[in-house]
Amino acid sequence: MKRLIIAAATIAIGTLAVSAQGADPIAARKASMKTVGEQTGAGARMARGQAPFDLAQARAIFAAYEQSAATYANLFPDGSQTGGETAALPTIWANRAAFNAAVAKWGADARTEGAKVTDLATFQAAFGEVTKNCGSCHETYRARRN
Repeated sequence: MKRLIIAAATIAIGTLAVSAQGADPIAARKASMKTVGEQTGAGARMARGQAPFDLAQARAIFAAYEQSAATYANLFPDGSQTGGETAALPTIWANRAAFNAAVAKWGADARTEGAKVTDLATFQAAFGEVTKNCGSCHETYRARRN
């Protein structure tokens, strides 16, 4: 129960950060991805056996992904291509439909795969499937940091 509360609080904080930074879409998308990164780190530790499997936390991870995906594509309005040390590539704006589809796929996969989780083995499979979206999106839409 404690982990569920912590996960829910993390999601709420991320949502508040995104809302509070609505006037700055670059800061808002960084806050959203920070929350996603924290959830991914927790999931990776569970998947690797570095943290005990917790079903409530596992479900919260997928819920955080789904929630982020629901709003993430909207955090790239015209005019937010530069500034704020953004790593977003111009491909996002040049091919908006493909970007939006990739974000929607991530959210749909999080919902579908997350619903399959009942134990560590199903979590590992679902987590691996959903995090494939992260790598493919980062390769296409995010500049590499040196």
